[in-house]
Amino acid sequence: MASTDTTRPAGGAGAKDGGDLAGLEAGLDALESVQQGRKPFRQTFVEKILPPAVAVLLVLAVWQALVSFEIVDDPTKLPAPSDVWEVLHQAWLQGELLGYIWTSVSRGLLGFCFALVIGTPLGLLVARVKFVRAAIGPILSGLQSLPSVAWVPPAVIWLGLNNSMMYAVILLGAVPSIANGLVSGVDQVSPIFLRAGRTLGATGLRGTWHIVLPAALPGYVAGLKQGWAFSWRSLMAAEIIASFPDLGVGLGQLLENGRNASDMAMVFEAILLILVVGIAIDLLIFSPLERWVLRSRGLLVRG
Repeated sequence: MASTDTTRPAGGAGAKDGGDLAGLEAGLDALESVQQGRKPFRQTFVEKILPPAVAVLLVLAVWQALVSFEIVDDPTKLPAPSDVWEVLHQAWLQGELLGYIWTSVSRGLLGFCFALVIGTPLGLLVARVKFVRAAIGPILSGLQSLPSVAWVPPAVIWLGLNNSMMYAVILLGAVPSIANGLVSGVDQVSPIFLRAGRTLGATGLRGTWHIVLPAALPGYVAGLKQGWAFSWRSLMAAEIIASFPDLGVGLGQLLENGRNASDMAMVFEAILLILVVGIAIDLLIFSPLERWVLRSRGLLVRG
């Protein structure tokens, strides 16, 4: 009798625990299925599209008000939005607008790829070798804080007015950011991952490829995003300072041409195009990449 009395609570507790676990699992499955459902377009429009559209319209309204109420009554200082639109429209009709954009975007993306090829192994070397980190780690941090425009005069003297000078300025601006981003990501890798990798035989280059790089991916992607920003800024500085007819007219040289001609509509045209291209590259390339990395680690639910 004593044995039967003592086993009943245990069996009841086990059944209760099993029921609780089953209920918890079902609840988690239901929660996951709700989170992974696709949002309706109306909700996406209200949350994602409408706020930036309202912000742009507000800026245009304030801009037009400054001109209409003659708060800034000198068109050589602040042109009307319609004047800037007319300049953009004429550049499009003449077939020049896409040429301006392509000249700068092709240089920027190619220079960024070169920076990626150089900055990635450099970042791994700094992160994994103590002597290299002690030797050049502070130099990379100092180079990252150095304004990109400072590299334009020596690059012109060393390489002349050509595309090589442009790529050199981009590299000097972007490589430190990419390398430092990777170093930061590697520093945040849990030692447990490294010990588990060594236990499974993932050492040397194999451990770096299969353990270190995947674990450091969030910091690395952040470094890539910042590296592109530095690449774009460096290129604009180079095109503004080292404008030359044989280099073609990019967005930076378009901005400088507007300044030389005292044409503020052209200046605003170049500024808007530089801004739009920078935002477009981020939205089309780096934001989806960042979301994929976060989602693959369970830090962002699909919704």
